[in-house]
Amino acid sequence: MNPIQILIVDDHPLFRRGIRWSLEAERDMRVIGEAGDGHDAIQQADHLVPDVMLVDINLPGMSGLELARVLKRRHPRASIVVLTMHEDDEQLFTAIRAGAAAYCTKDVDSSDLIDIIRRVARGEYLINENVLSHPFVASRVLDQFRELAEMDSGNSAVFSPLTPREVEILDSVAHGHSNKEIARLLSISDQTVKNHITSILRKLSVNDRTQAVIYALRHGWIKLRDDDDPHGPGGGIDL
Repeated sequence: MNPIQILIVDDHPLFRRGIRWSLEAERDMRVIGEAGDGHDAIQQADHLVPDVMLVDINLPGMSGLELARVLKRRHPRASIVVLTMHEDDEQLFTAIRAGAAAYCTKDVDSSDLIDIIRRVARGEYLINENVLSHPFVASRVLDQFRELAEMDSGNSAVFSPLTPREVEILDSVAHGHSNKEIARLLSISDQTVKNHITSILRKLSVNDRTQAVIYALRHGWIKLRDDDDPHGPGGGIDL
């Protein structure tokens, strides 16, 4: 199995060196390049084609969020992990919209960062669970993806690994329905709903219903209707 090819983008050489030292001890990882700014990062990414890119949010010139958007457009198969000094809701939303696979603080434990890299390299889409643990924040994330889904509505054919029934159930989850409500709406048992949700989480490689909905919204598999209000009664996701 080929090691995960990693590009580190940060304007502090000492921080880059620390990450490199942590990752090079792992047999399944290989740091293939470092960059101190956006321009250098783009050049190296084009030349080296890494699997995972660790991008600092505060870079000189082009910001890390702008860079993430450019890199994801040029290298859609690569996974981007955005690193920040402090968690910030707006930065999180922008990172998600830029196509980042993960968002975490720079004081993350090396063991946790290694786990994140392995997971995003497998195609998982991670969102900081501490940020999404608050219903209001989750609703704001869905607001952002409502706009994104509308922007992407021109895509007539979007591949989905989910079955039509699983998409139907995930759509119901996105609109705030509990398992019992979904079972009643679809005339199936509660256990059948639970089985479908377990299958959805496994197929999308996500940990919970919120992440599954956001993943599906990003890819245009489901959409929020204009009359849905995630802040109102029954709206949003049951975290």
